[in-house]
Amino acid sequence: MATEIQSWQIIDGKLVPVKSNMVDEKKKERDDLEQWIKTNPDILGNDIVIIGEQVNTRSGIIDFLGIDKNGNPVVIELKRDKLPRESLAQAIDYASDIASCEIDKYSEVCCKYTSKTLEDYLPEKIEGRDIEDPAISQLSQSIRILLVGFSIEESLSRMIEWLSNTYNLSMNAIILNYIKTKGGEELLSKTVIIPEEIDQEKANKKYIIQMSNEPGQYTDEELEIKLKEYFNKDLYSAQRIKEHLLPVLIENKIVTRVQLKKEFVKRAAAPDESQAGYFVSLISNQLGHKWKDYLRQIIKYEFPNHKWEKDNFSLNERYKEMIIKIINYKK
Repeated sequence: MATEIQSWQIIDGKLVPVKSNMVDEKKKERDDLEQWIKTNPDILGNDIVIIGEQVNTRSGIIDFLGIDKNGNPVVIELKRDKLPRESLAQAIDYASDIASCEIDKYSEVCCKYTSKTLEDYLPEKIEGRDIEDPAISQLSQSIRILLVGFSIEESLSRMIEWLSNTYNLSMNAIILNYIKTKGGEELLSKTVIIPEEIDQEKANKKYIIQMSNEPGQYTDEELEIKLKEYFNKDLYSAQRIKEHLLPVLIENKIVTRVQLKKEFVKRAAAPDESQAGYFVSLISNQLGHKWKDYLRQIIKYEFPNHKWEKDNFSLNERYKEMIIKIINYKK
């Protein structure tokens, strides 16, 4: 059944129906609704941090893009009136597009919205999280969908409940109620289709990328093939490893994170050490993916300061000549 919220104002001990809405009051989605949400994003849920607004995708513009405390991206679609059934297909289209994004893209979005990278912004908003935390570094593995409007079509409400209950998908709709009292006060209340604690529980059950520190055991021929395949991919981190990390390791026996950040700036791979630190974090995450054991076969590292913060990088001397050949290294 479609959700409809009715409100009454108590005047002189009597209930007086309040019939006001965004459309009649000439409130706008961009100028009013989005601004209200930005002043207090908790109305979307206390586990969601907004990292971007009006985010361009190949399918259209996402009103808000968020990240929850478990590292799930959240696609947030707003309507200042009734949520039609088509809004779900629209949000799914957006989600399918950003599912292919690397974490660099999320950081670009975050920088535009907050003037900070994810590396700097997330620890401020989500206690105990940083960019190398596996819960954050595995973005796009489980994308949440959140529709926000002032009423909802019965068919959309039914679809959300069915998809959530049958397929354990994290999608929900927030139904807002805008009230303008006789005295001119403006109030906003909400209800949800799926109880928030249930929706958050589903979000907790995201697919986790397996991590490892074990090196590969490939033959030289197998290793060379895997490395060439990886470095030929159009991925930011793969190219940073090939063009910057490996040359530094070829030239130095052991390189700390601090030294590596300075080298990235020196080699014009990053504009400053803050951005260089972010790139190093992304590279560290790549090295930890279980199936990228071929990277760990050529690159060694230690954990002197933190359980997941890699440091003291070095090149496995056995493969030095192979690496020089593969990346066409020239000093």
